[in-house]
Amino acid sequence: MPTTDTPLRYPGGKSQLAPLIVEVLRSNGLFYGEYAEPFAGGAGIAMTLLLNGYVHRIHLNDFDESIYAFWHSVLNQSEELCTLVETVKVDMDEWHRQREIHLTSGHDLLARGFSTLFLNRTNRSGILKAGVIGGLKQDGNYKLDCRFNRKDLIRKIKRIAANRQRIGLSKLDAVEFISTVLPETGKNTLVNLDPPYFNKGQELYTNAYQKDDHAVLAKAVHSIERRWIVTYDDTPEIRELYARYPLYSSQLNYSAQVKRVGCELLILDPRLNPPPQIESLKLPVNGSLLAA
Repeated sequence: MPTTDTPLRYPGGKSQLAPLIVEVLRSNGLFYGEYAEPFAGGAGIAMTLLLNGYVHRIHLNDFDESIYAFWHSVLNQSEELCTLVETVKVDMDEWHRQREIHLTSGHDLLARGFSTLFLNRTNRSGILKAGVIGGLKQDGNYKLDCRFNRKDLIRKIKRIAANRQRIGLSKLDAVEFISTVLPETGKNTLVNLDPPYFNKGQELYTNAYQKDDHAVLAKAVHSIERRWIVTYDDTPEIRELYARYPLYSSQLNYSAQVKRVGCELLILDPRLNPPPQIESLKLPVNGSLLAA
């Protein structure tokens, strides 16, 4: 598995799209500008761009309380978070305790943020509401601690925290983020929207979208003054919502639940110059959905 710059595993994570995003930045003179993710999740691409010097500032937003709590802990209580990572006993008793914290209210941001990290690293495919790796009886081929590399997690947390002055964090609905935060960013900002999947969103995300939510978001995207890119699962409904824009189809390897290759839809702001390597993936206007 390729290494990433984020401590979180994320369902359907698009870290493998980072090279494409770098080429979008290059093709449009956006290097050393800003980068924003209204649906930050694991923020794999954002961290790659920031920590490798492609952009000078990133804006992370996630309405999910658990995801927000994790990033807040990384940026504001990194030492305490690292101590928890270093000292926690990774066993089933602790898994049940962290799951209870995740499912109940009244916990501070550090406790909730650590529960997010713990469950993300010990659950199947990093899905917070999924079952534990190895099963409740721990009789599977892998045990719950197989992806809990303390040294690596601490290294990543500290590296991100060292760059906290260049990271903005908010907990807003994506549409509100678009209307309130994005206008305050620099003109050389690239916005990357990775909304919950249209299909199977309920299975993967705590805050899944309904059909109307996708339509409201599509309308908000049309109002974004900064340049943007949207990635989605490829469905007829999403193609219809974004039919006015250049659409590209790409095969991506997914790790959510099972290893498979999925058909991903890339939607580009028409103000962007597309990188040459994706021109062959451009879809015809009102093209039919590709066969699975």
